[in-house]
Amino acid sequence: MSELRERLRALPTFPETMPVLDPGAVPTHPLALFTTWLDDAIASGARQPNAFTLSTIGEDGAPASRTLIVKDVDEHGLHFSSNRGSRKGQELERNPVATALFFWRELGRQVEVSGFVTEMGADASAADWRERPSYVGQPNPEWVLWALEPTRCVFLQATLDRKHVRVEYLRGGDGWEHRQPTTPAG
Repeated sequence: MSELRERLRALPTFPETMPVLDPGAVPTHPLALFTTWLDDAIASGARQPNAFTLSTIGEDGAPASRTLIVKDVDEHGLHFSSNRGSRKGQELERNPVATALFFWRELGRQVEVSGFVTEMGADASAADWRERPSYVGQPNPEWVLWALEPTRCVFLQATLDRKHVRVEYLRGGDGWEHRQPTTPAG
């Protein structure tokens, strides 16, 4: 075993006490569970609980990821923003699908949200631009506020024995269905 491997295996994992996820007691809509978990992360004192990794698809078909912050959550999905000319802006223009991954170590929780991305419109984008801390009174027509409308959400609650509990939501023609995916031990 390499010295690095030994150091990595010795790193602390999750807190001794974590919340429990009961797959039989989850809400019908995944964004209801998401906002509850986000509220829990905020209350836990986690630094930047609104930060997530956004993955898009590059021109070459390979995934590309970066860290952003969620601005809001509503019936349109998860809101985030950036410049239209950025790599992610160009990738979303070509292929408007993405995955957002939230990780709240303090709670042993992870949420993956995948779906279609739509622009929220010029007025919403301009309002978001004006709310930025760096705003100095100049408009930015290249600024875009997007919404990631979920079609699939996976919630994972870690356990110390590594038998993590997962709940997967899939959107179908009749609304949302959820199930507890089975994964092999290990």
